[in-house]
Amino acid sequence: MEIIGSRATVKALLAGPFLIYKESGGDSFVKSFQKEILSKKIRYPLLEFSGIEIYKLVPENEQINILDDIMALPESGRYVIAGIILQKRLSKHFEESLLKAGEYIISGNDWLACDTIGERVMGYSLLTDPEQTVPALNLLNQSENKWLVRSVGVATHYAVKKGLKKVFVEQMFQMLLSCAHTTDFHTKKGIGWGAKTISKFHPEIVSKYNEQIENDPGIRQWFKTKIRIGLGRSYKYASRYSG
Repeated sequence: MEIIGSRATVKALLAGPFLIYKESGGDSFVKSFQKEILSKKIRYPLLEFSGIEIYKLVPENEQINILDDIMALPESGRYVIAGIILQKRLSKHFEESLLKAGEYIISGNDWLACDTIGERVMGYSLLTDPEQTVPALNLLNQSENKWLVRSVGVATHYAVKKGLKKVFVEQMFQMLLSCAHTTDFHTKKGIGWGAKTISKFHPEIVSKYNEQIENDPGIRQWFKTKIRIGLGRSYKYASRYSG
């Protein structure tokens, strides 16, 4: 598989698909984009760059149709493209972007789809617009779909490590705590990831819930273990950056 390592090369490869788009429209563009970009080995930052270039070229009212076609392709790079374009659309199309992200996560039906799209859409939205995003994530948290619930943990991990305001961190911890009873493997992975990150960066928040964590029989051992790991890393993190 050909390996692509620079923006200049990606931009050159995009010239053909973009010309085809202007001449023949979306269907032909997607086929060319698959051949020139998705079929090659390209690092995630360069795939994101490709997605941003598509976002700039394709008119707003045609972007979702293009994304639907890209998501129908087999290459896993499609998740990065979908995630970054939906991220760019959040400010104008908040509800639609989250709904589409959820739709793509469900159709992907694996951890890679969930984590790749979840970080770029749910996570970014939580970080940049928490007032609007926290209630939306709470709805996902109550979903019967394991991937949507997992995406809440993924979003929490992303936003907290990037500096989510403390008041919203605690709200997200409460949300994750409500899922501490789950036995589903993939849900545990996402929720545990978020809980571990909160424990690392905000041990003071976790300490407020120590009694509940230790005494509530519904909180399973896997959740407690993630908390313990995060708190251990918090001590090392604090030691490294103190004084």
